[in-house]
Amino acid sequence: MLLGEYRHSVDPKGRVAIPAKFRGNVGSGAIITRGLDHCLFVFGAKEWETLAAKLTALPLAQANSRAFARLMLAGASDVELDAQGRILIPDYLRAYAGIVKQAVVAGVMNRMEIWDEKTWDAYKAKTESSSDEIAEQLGALGI
Repeated sequence: MLLGEYRHSVDPKGRVAIPAKFRGNVGSGAIITRGLDHCLFVFGAKEWETLAAKLTALPLAQANSRAFARLMLAGASDVELDAQGRILIPDYLRAYAGIVKQAVVAGVMNRMEIWDEKTWDAYKAKTESSSDEIAEQLGALGI
C-alpha cells in the first residue's frame, strides 16, 4: 500500500528520488505514464498488467475508450531505480505534467503520482476547500 506525500527536487537530467518506502514497488520494474489532472502515474509491474488488461478490454468502437487507452498506454515508459533511488522521467512526461524543478511524489494505494509542486499545492488547496461537498457526493454512492 502506497501512502503519503513527499517533496523532492528534479535534477537537470529529469530524475526524481522515489521515497524509500515506495522503492520496493519500483524495484521489480515499474511503468510511468500520463495520469489524470496533469500528474504522472507510476504503477508497479503487477498493477500495470492489471490496468493494461482492463484498458485493452474496453470497447474499441467507443471514442472515449480509445482516447483513454491512448492516454494511458501510448505515453507509458518503463522506469528503473538508479543507485541513488531515483527514476528518470522522460521529457514528454515532464512536459505533460509541467514538472520542472520541484516535484511531489504521492502514494495513492496502488500507484504513485508525481506532480509539479505548484500544481499539487493548487490541486490540494482546491480539493481541501470543497471536501465537505465531495464527501456528500461520495455519501450518495455509499462511501
